[in-house]
Amino acid sequence: MSNSSVRRPVKSRSTAGPAPAVAERESRGARRRRETRSRLLVAALKLMAEKGMEGAAINEITEAADVGFGSFYNHFESKEAIYAALLNWVFKDFADAVDRTLGEISDPAEVIAVSIRYTVMRALREPVWGQFLVREGFSAQSVDQGLGRRLLRDIRKGIAAKRLNVADPLMSFVSVAGTTLGAISIGLQLGAPLGQQSAVLKELGSDLERLPERVAKMALEALGLGRAEAERVAHRPLPKMEVPTPADESALPPAAQSPARPNKRSTRRTTSG
Repeated sequence: MSNSSVRRPVKSRSTAGPAPAVAERESRGARRRRETRSRLLVAALKLMAEKGMEGAAINEITEAADVGFGSFYNHFESKEAIYAALLNWVFKDFADAVDRTLGEISDPAEVIAVSIRYTVMRALREPVWGQFLVREGFSAQSVDQGLGRRLLRDIRKGIAAKRLNVADPLMSFVSVAGTTLGAISIGLQLGAPLGQQSAVLKELGSDLERLPERVAKMALEALGLGRAEAERVAHRPLPKMEVPTPADESALPPAAQSPARPNKRSTRRTTSG
C-alpha cells in the first residue's frame, strides 16, 4: 500500500507534462498566422500605394509576400477585404493614436496643427505609408474611417468655439486636406534620389526644413487665423505620441523581413521635423 501511494503523484505529474508543449505549439501556430497576415498587409500596402486597389492583383500580393496563393484566403475573403484592413491599419489606427495624444489640448487650432504635423512627419518617415495616404486620402473609405472624418470634426469644433473663421466648412476641409496631401507628395519627391526630383522644385530651393510646421501654418491661415497667430500655434511644442506600429517591413519579425532596408538618410532627415 505504501508503495502505490508513493507512485500516484509521479504518475499524475507525467500525465500533466504534455500540456505546456501543446500550448507552446498552439502559440507558434498563432505567431505564424499573424506573421503571414502581416506579410500580406505589407505587400498589399506597397502594391496599392503604387497601383491603387484596382491595379493590384491578389497573385501579385501573395508573390510579394512570399506566401502561397491559397494562404491569402485564410486571412482575407477578397482584395476588397485586404484593402479595408489596410485602411484600418494605415489610417484608423493612426488617427486613434493622434486622438489619444490630443486629449489634453483644449485649443481647436492647436488640435488641427498637431494632427497635421504628426501626419506629415509619419508620411515622410515611412514613404510607403505616405504614398498610400496621398493616393487614398480623398477616397470615400479613407474620409469616412480615418483622418478625413477627424479633420472635419475638428474644423466643426473650431467653428463652434469661434476659434476658426470659416464660411464654407466643406471647402475649408478640402483646402486643409489638399494642402496636407500636396505637401506630403512634394516632401516624398524631395526625399527621393536626385534624378527623380522635379526641376521646378529645385529652382524654388525647396527642402524639408520644418515642413510639418509650415504645412500646419498654411492650414491654419486657410481656417481664418492671422499669419502671426498661425505661426505661433504651428510651432508650439508637440505632445508626446505613442507611435503606432510602422506600416512597413519593420512591423514584421526579422525572419519575415526582406533583405532591403529603409533609406537611413531620409529617416534621419524627417524624424527631427
